[in-house]
Amino acid sequence: MEPYTVEAPVLAIVIPCYNESEALPQSAPVLLSLLERMCGEGLIQNESYLLCVNDGSRDDTWNVICRMHESDKRVKGITLAHNRGHQYALLSGLMTVIDRCDAAISIDADLQDDPEAMVKMVEDYRMGKEVVYGVRSSRQTDTFFKRTTAHAFYGFQKKMGLETVYDHADYRLMSNRALKLLSGYGESNMFLRGLVPQIGLDSSVVTYERGVRVAGESKYPLSKMLALSIDGITSFSAKPMRWIFYTGLLSLLATLCVAVYVLVAYFGSRPVSPGWASIMLSIWGIGSLVLMSVGIVGEYIGKIFVEVKHRPRYAIKDMVW
Repeated sequence: MEPYTVEAPVLAIVIPCYNESEALPQSAPVLLSLLERMCGEGLIQNESYLLCVNDGSRDDTWNVICRMHESDKRVKGITLAHNRGHQYALLSGLMTVIDRCDAAISIDADLQDDPEAMVKMVEDYRMGKEVVYGVRSSRQTDTFFKRTTAHAFYGFQKKMGLETVYDHADYRLMSNRALKLLSGYGESNMFLRGLVPQIGLDSSVVTYERGVRVAGESKYPLSKMLALSIDGITSFSAKPMRWIFYTGLLSLLATLCVAVYVLVAYFGSRPVSPGWASIMLSIWGIGSLVLMSVGIVGEYIGKIFVEVKHRPRYAIKDMVW
């Protein structure tokens, strides 16, 4: 291995938590043990720590974080005033540690993302990489439905012009400089998987096998996955609105063809069938296109409405440090 070019960092592991009272008591000791091991190997500084972000959980998550902090001061915690969603919870954690670490790694509390990949992430950081993406090597543990929809998710994003890392969620290392550059992005509609690649610093990829949850249930059902996909696309691409224009153009061409047919039939003394079924299908088809188009435009207008108000993206209710 080449000699390191960057000193051992103070590492912050940021863990967004929503109703993770079952998972945290199992995942935190694993991460603390990993921190201790990396400290012993000289990869990171002894001041490294965990930051658990309670995203307005409805269970005992915050009390669990406080108890862990009392028994081990390496466990820090913040709790948000309201449930703001995974992206905002993660952002609040990263912005909290921005002046308290040299590098930060974000990982979910369920530990489906292999913690051992952090070792290679830190090694890459010390070799000069400022963003290190954790990427799944396969999706064998996923159901067929989730695997298919996930691939469709990334494929559709690419067609929409969105720059993301394939099979990467939010498991990544960011240097302090990367965090400070991220803090300059002030939009309210957060999609970190699209924002981080735009920072443009030197990056690398670490692959790992994704496992099963240590406890609890998934916090990302299909509805949330769809909402995240829509947020990502509409936050970074105007292509859907351009597609509305193209759809309208195709509809106009189809209308002109039908008009030519009707005129030829009329002047050729050929009766034109009343065509009740075809008329009804046309009305429903065009009506559906209009409603869909209005919905897409409305999604963008809604985002503009949220952005122009410049409201705080999150509020920290309490902190244990």
